[in-house]
Amino acid sequence: MAGGALFALEPVFAYFGNWNIVIFLVFGVGLLLAMGVPIAFCFGLGALSFLTFTTSMPTFVIIGRMDEGMSSIILLSVPIFVLLGCVLDATGMGKAIVEVLASLLGHVKAGMSYVLCPMSYVLLGSMFLVSGISGSKVSDMATVAPALFPEMKRRGHKPPEMIALLATGAAMAETVPPSIVLIVLGSTAGVSIAGLFTSGFAIAMVLLLVLAVLARWKSRHESMEGVRRASVKTVWKAVVIAAPALLLPFLIRSAVGGGVATATEVSTIAVLYALIIGATLYGGISLKKLYGMLVETAALSGAILIILGCASAMAWALTQMGFAFKLTQAVTGLPGGWLTFMGVTVLIFMVLGCVLEGLPAIVLMAPIMFPIAKTLGINDVHYSMVVVTAMNIGLIAPPIGIGIGFYIACKIGGVAPDEAMKAIWPYIGALLIGLFLIAVFPILSAAFL
Repeated sequence: MAGGALFALEPVFAYFGNWNIVIFLVFGVGLLLAMGVPIAFCFGLGALSFLTFTTSMPTFVIIGRMDEGMSSIILLSVPIFVLLGCVLDATGMGKAIVEVLASLLGHVKAGMSYVLCPMSYVLLGSMFLVSGISGSKVSDMATVAPALFPEMKRRGHKPPEMIALLATGAAMAETVPPSIVLIVLGSTAGVSIAGLFTSGFAIAMVLLLVLAVLARWKSRHESMEGVRRASVKTVWKAVVIAAPALLLPFLIRSAVGGGVATATEVSTIAVLYALIIGATLYGGISLKKLYGMLVETAALSGAILIILGCASAMAWALTQMGFAFKLTQAVTGLPGGWLTFMGVTVLIFMVLGCVLEGLPAIVLMAPIMFPIAKTLGINDVHYSMVVVTAMNIGLIAPPIGIGIGFYIACKIGGVAPDEAMKAIWPYIGALLIGLFLIAVFPILSAAFL
């Protein structure tokens, strides 16, 4: 019925011109999202209906655009890093890292707070290091929360506050390599993966600092009763157990950043390393569990690639209709030069982060926004850090933040979103301060390139 109505309205659409972009690719896609249609199919159906009812282009062109969006050699590392996250969960290597930080910092005021979220010392450190292994924020939060929440509750932290810390900690750690978002961004926008990994580490440190300052202030009333400094023997034992796991994030970063291996090659090395170390030192993985991990990896990787393919088709439809050229004219004509463009970028990606998953937002807008940034003389790595940080803030911003952000943190922590919503705003404010510093001072992104 809907298809018949659209066919009947084809003569009307011919008079609308570029307004069809708004009708099909904004309102149409938005309506499908509101109906609960999976996001990949929202993009695919939006692009297909746009080409079918408003242009004379053959619809099979979409198949080629989808294939092109999924066929980059860099994207081979995505399923391998997904598998790496499964291996870390199954072997307990991620938990070993959390326990090391808890033994080192757990006696410090705000220590357990920080582990649980970017505002507490231990949580931030845990999210930072665990993110440097798995590349999956859901896996990171699921590893850190069960290990730290019980102690945080004992020290008087309220569950909504803990959820706020967990969610903002995941947002902070999104730039820590190996990040699947950075890999996809590098593939889509043609930015050096080694440069993104190197800069991402420094940007995460900036966000970590602003969150740590807020965490210290928020934890000033934390109960330290019964808390004792861990003995040297306890700390040493935890370090020895976690040493092989702690080595992995540095192996990944140094190999890619030093040009020794590509992201795809180093992801394969990391999986083999984790499997061997997990089998010899952490109890190994049963064949039944290994089968389940492979199934989970295939399912999640397939979902990611379908999203990328459909988003690429929709982005291509936008560029073919001259949208990118008109947006370039509008943005470059604004007063204030590159700083104004940075403000527009932050607004666009924060809004997209609220209503879309991170990967589709990047694939959809990166081919349009990055050429504009280059014409304004903005370093592509610097611009990438602003894009990813703004998008991650949007992902955790209630009431409509979705995906791997606020609501997933609430689910992992077992707290109703309504209860945690009020607690998260100060942390979002801290991240916004960090985003402002990152956007205004390019040296923060380019210092180590």
